[in-house]
Amino acid sequence: MKSSEPGRGWLLRLVIAFSFTQGAVSMARPAVSYRALALGADARAIGVIAGVYALLPLFAAVPLGRRTDHGRCAPLLPIGVALIATGCALSGTAGSLPAMAAWSGVMGLGHLSFVIGAQSIVARQSAPDEQDRNFGHFTIGASLGQLIGPIAAGLVVSEHDGAMGRTSATALFVSAALTAFSLTSLWRIERRRAGTAGAPGKEAPARKVSVRGILTTRGVASGMFISLAVLSATDILTAYLPVVGEQRGISPAVVGVLLSLRAAATVACRLAITPMIRLMSRTVLMAVSCLGAALLCAGIALPVPAWALGVLLAGLGFCLGVGQPLSMTTVVQAAPEGARSTALALRLTGNRLGQVAAPASAGVLAGLAGTAAPFVMLGGLLLISAAIAVRPLRGRPPADPGEGRSAPEKRRTEESPASRGTGASRGTGRPPG
Repeated sequence: MKSSEPGRGWLLRLVIAFSFTQGAVSMARPAVSYRALALGADARAIGVIAGVYALLPLFAAVPLGRRTDHGRCAPLLPIGVALIATGCALSGTAGSLPAMAAWSGVMGLGHLSFVIGAQSIVARQSAPDEQDRNFGHFTIGASLGQLIGPIAAGLVVSEHDGAMGRTSATALFVSAALTAFSLTSLWRIERRRAGTAGAPGKEAPARKVSVRGILTTRGVASGMFISLAVLSATDILTAYLPVVGEQRGISPAVVGVLLSLRAAATVACRLAITPMIRLMSRTVLMAVSCLGAALLCAGIALPVPAWALGVLLAGLGFCLGVGQPLSMTTVVQAAPEGARSTALALRLTGNRLGQVAAPASAGVLAGLAGTAAPFVMLGGLLLISAAIAVRPLRGRPPADPGEGRSAPEKRRTEESPASRGTGASRGTGRPPG
């Protein structure tokens, strides 16, 4: 099946824009914490500011998804860029902690707007059999941003001679400029063409599918849970690896290299998603990657040397690279027609809730049982994800020719000349030949 969009120039431009916006946000978030510390914040205040970033946009996620389901996606991208840039710049000038929290929430709302619009464009402009590949390439933008952003923040922010307040503000201004630069790639991203797969049109149902109806659709909730588990693993790994490194005598520079190694392995995984799906199908790949990530997370809890930790993190980064793009495809293809953007928004809502709940739970466990406990918790969470991912393979007859394949692949099998002759027995009503 050919893509509904000639070429993939739109996807490349979208990946470039996402790299800039994600890099800016990844640079701004630690800079916000440093700026708040310079204003006298304690650990609890930092947690509140971080929570506002994650929680405030949740109230806008479903309305934004509804709007995108029945209209164009592209307008959300410049709106998201404007909100991120505004939040970054005004966080750099804020003189109080409540103001920092408010502008952090604006930044989070902008990031959510951009991601909902961008994911909806990928879903709408990709043929069903291209969604795994295109979502995989799209999420490379996030990985590149997460790789570069924190390093850039560390280079700009300095604690020397009480310069944290000034240098953290500079990092936030740089983040705002970096975000604005993404506008140079946001041209001809979305094209409205008749017959585009997933495009809103006369075929789309007029009725509004309820949130409960979307969540109870087979495959949506499981895709959301897998996405939440994978993102929680990434966040907790980033937060607690420095603590593990300090306890094991690993320098901050080496810890930074280890985190970068994890991010680089994730990029490599997403480049290789298409051949891996051809080898073992989406369902099996998700289950195997979650199982591998669970075992590797538990391995990080062991007192291994730095080189072995690097091996574990490279493998973990590769395994974690599968969950996000494939869960997007799972949610999009499982969601009811006309509610796919809303389903993606709900998936992002689950991610944000996980970003709040998982670190809080990890903190409690670390306080009770030490810093190895959060990694054991993550191993258990990913093990549950592996069991959820493999559920579609259970309870099916082994002779099913569509075993382990995506819906588009099954449709192509059923529509092949060899299967048309059995159309009557399948209830399709098609004549032979």
